[in-house]
Amino acid sequence: MEETRITRATFDEVFTPNYAPAAKLLERGLGSRVWDVEGTEYIDLSAGIAVNTLGHAAPEMISAVTAQASKIWHHSNAYASEPGIRLARTLVNNTFADKVFLCSSGGEANEAALKLARRFAFDNYGDGKHEIVSFQKAFHGRTLFTVSVGGQPKYTEGFGPVPEGIHHLPYNDLDALADVINERTCAVMVEPVQGEGGLIEGDPVFLQRLRDLCDANGALLIFDEVQSGVGRTGDFYAYMGYGIVPDILTSAKGLGGGIPIGAMLTTNEVAASLVIGTHGSTFGGNPLAASVANAVLDEVLRHGFLERVSEHAALLRAELEGIGDRFGIFSEVRGRGLWLGAVLQGDWVDRSKDVASAAFEAGVMVLRAGPNVVRFAPALNITREELTVGLSRFRRAVETLTLA
Repeated sequence: MEETRITRATFDEVFTPNYAPAAKLLERGLGSRVWDVEGTEYIDLSAGIAVNTLGHAAPEMISAVTAQASKIWHHSNAYASEPGIRLARTLVNNTFADKVFLCSSGGEANEAALKLARRFAFDNYGDGKHEIVSFQKAFHGRTLFTVSVGGQPKYTEGFGPVPEGIHHLPYNDLDALADVINERTCAVMVEPVQGEGGLIEGDPVFLQRLRDLCDANGALLIFDEVQSGVGRTGDFYAYMGYGIVPDILTSAKGLGGGIPIGAMLTTNEVAASLVIGTHGSTFGGNPLAASVANAVLDEVLRHGFLERVSEHAALLRAELEGIGDRFGIFSEVRGRGLWLGAVLQGDWVDRSKDVASAAFEAGVMVLRAGPNVVRFAPALNITREELTVGLSRFRRAVETLTLA
């Protein structure tokens, strides 16, 4: 039977209606350049929402996939193999952690962290200590538990009843903390830099206060570094730049460079509660995904890599601030490393979708972080030439919008 031609309209015919992708179908990528099926080139300043750490078709990743695909792709968790063990060892050797749980996504990693926090509290304090504190505008995943802990009500609307014992506080608000984090709290979950919430950096004093309150109340501090991790902020993990060590850290997105993988990192003491049978993941530690993640980490941890991230981050910030000054479209540029948000102002308030669409038409791919922030998260190995061309196209898009 002859296969019918695939078009953008085919997407709407066969997919559930929870996505609204752009009108063009993407076909291939190389580095930080992407081409659609019509041959139009785009500079990718989005990296699949901070996922494609080494860009598209990275030779290191292709080599890892090719080598591992000729060995073993998958096995159950009744067995172990070298790629997953090597990945866990690398994470342990380069972070605070003693133990790692591998899974398939950031949502899975955060689900595991939350379950472990409640299980640890149950094991050590009994069943009365189960409350979780998180923050408004947070995003922790799409499972029912993680959207309930996330601080955006739109993601839980119509899916109730949601899990109980969850409190949401204003981010960076010291005065809101003391009475809510108490002896009933089993964990505080926080993004050191809020991503979906608008690229809002955690105040170091605020994050340290969370650490102190968790220590005082026997609660675990969970850092959600699904987006901020693996070099995105210029540090290997963002907690390192703050000098504040969590009890549990979650990682995904950039860890696999485009191959689905997630990880939960923790200490020996906390990991002791995740005994055999308490949790699992069918594809967690999958040797194919783990081998690619190893290739990603080999590059990110290579001498000089993160220094180049910081250099390009300075260029990106300066250019965006220049565009904002010239066209009056941005009130500020915020964020860390190659993870920046340009905040819209004036007539452009709440029009990030219009800006992103205009950018795509001009040949550059950017993101949104809510209706009022244009987000930039390019590949960490983007070249200066790719970044310069992408910013030139973005400037042209802004000029077209503002002078129309």
